Amino acid sequence: MNEGEGNTGGMPGGRLTQQDRQRIATGLADGLSYAEIARRLGRPTSTISREIGRNGGPGGYRPQQAHQATVRRARRDAPAPSAVAGPPPGSMEEEIIEMAVRTGLPRMIARVHLDLLLSEDGRRTAAELTRRLKVSPASVSMSVNYLVQHGFVRRERDPRRRRDVYVVDNEAWYHSIVTSTRQTLEAARVSMAAAETVGLDGPVGQRLARGGAFLERVSLDMMESADRWRALLA
Repeated sequence: MNEGEGNTGGMPGGRLTQQDRQRIATGLADGLSYAEIARRLGRPTSTISREIGRNGGPGGYRPQQAHQATVRRARRDAPAPSAVAGPPPGSMEEEIIEMAVRTGLPRMIARVHLDLLLSEDGRRTAAELTRRLKVSPASVSMSVNYLVQHGFVRRERDPRRRRDVYVVDNEAWYHSIVTSTRQTLEAARVSMAAAETVGLDGPVGQRLARGGAFLERVSLDMMESADRWRALLA
């Protein structure tokens, strides 16, 4: 049992207080046995024996010094606070993550994506991501599913290890743009279909039709541009 700064009630099994230590010193000065001191404090004899033995013995026990020494030992033996998850503030990694968050990407997903981007071969298993980022498997699972769905990474199966591997390759940016553009194109066509349903002769139908036409034209241009410049990724 550790006897440090804590309870002030002197309860059996609790930590010795400064007042307890003063009573121990008084008992020693009065020539009481360890057992009698323990009985008066309501403590096990072993607690009193250990307290006196580690703090100068019966002839050199000083309650104030004993208490201070115990407090120092408790501080020294206390576990260090766990490191805060995430890259150090002001680092390149932190700046990239903050930029991604400003664009609307959830922070956890941004961290997983960046770790994959910065890996030497662009490959990580879920277990590796969990260990490296010090996060839960559920957080990694949610993040990689989002990244796969939006084309940022692809999922491969490793038959030897019987687990999925998440990969960022040279064409990841192309696939992410194509995936996003297709989703926008689908929204454009839904908007134009809704305009037809509502009727093009009213303000609502016209607004939907114009918005849909704009999104469709931009999406098609984006697809064409991505195909034209795809060779840069090779």
